[in-house]
Amino acid sequence: MWESGPSAALQTLFPLSESSPGVTEVTIVEKAPAERHMISSWEQKNNCVLPEDVKNFYLMTNGFHMTWSVKLDEHTIPLGNMAINSITKLTQLNQSSMYSLPNAPTLADLEDDAEEANEDQPEKPHFDSRSVLFELDPCNGNGKVCLVYKKGKPALAKDTEIWFLDRALYWHFLTDTFTAYYRLLLTHLGLPQWQYAFTNYGISPQAKQWFNMYKPITYNTNLLTEETDSFVNKLDPSKVFKSKNKTSVSKKKGPVQPAGGQKGPSAPPSASKSSSGSGNPVRK
Repeated sequence: MWESGPSAALQTLFPLSESSPGVTEVTIVEKAPAERHMISSWEQKNNCVLPEDVKNFYLMTNGFHMTWSVKLDEHTIPLGNMAINSITKLTQLNQSSMYSLPNAPTLADLEDDAEEANEDQPEKPHFDSRSVLFELDPCNGNGKVCLVYKKGKPALAKDTEIWFLDRALYWHFLTDTFTAYYRLLLTHLGLPQWQYAFTNYGISPQAKQWFNMYKPITYNTNLLTEETDSFVNKLDPSKVFKSKNKTSVSKKKGPVQPAGGQKGPSAPPSASKSSSGSGNPVRK
């Protein structure tokens, strides 16, 4: 994916441009590739081995930032925001200034072992030494997407996953690999709060409106994970052709009524035929 660079991958995967209805000010911040010694220095400093796809990404561009806006009437509203931290900002979560207030409890103090893995999701990351957490995407203040090493230090590349940490400090699994997450980021167009589509409580009503406008199929992630048959339109002939069946039945009942000599005000065809039949002797 990274052989032609993130820009080529972006053009392939990102469907919006300024020619799209209402979309304006699509901006990509060009960043120079990271030097190999920067990646080696990061691995030595953190005692962690970066996955190959993460290394290849940083060797093509040292981070990623793209924004786009929407023009409504005469107003321009910033909407899409996609970001991946540079190698120098790929810092451990417990070192983030956001959680380093004086005398404040550490993230490890908030550890809750009550929530363990289930059949639907793997084991959740830990804030203590059992996991090593690095911030990939600050999510514009709506949470944090993290590169998670599940088995502590020394951390191996094969033990990594991508998780979303919401503002309430609950974990939500996203993908197994960084490449899959990058595709997911582009698929959701950087819409506000798109990461919350992978939580049990979902996105806010305001964000739903933007999803319905620009990416309706990604709004319900449960549909995307169900079997393929769920996307197939299932035809019920008894319902679709219900009106036609009624019409055909009424036509068949019309000629049957005079054959049995039935009379009644609801059968004008039979009444006309019976009157013509009773008028024959008069003409004679």
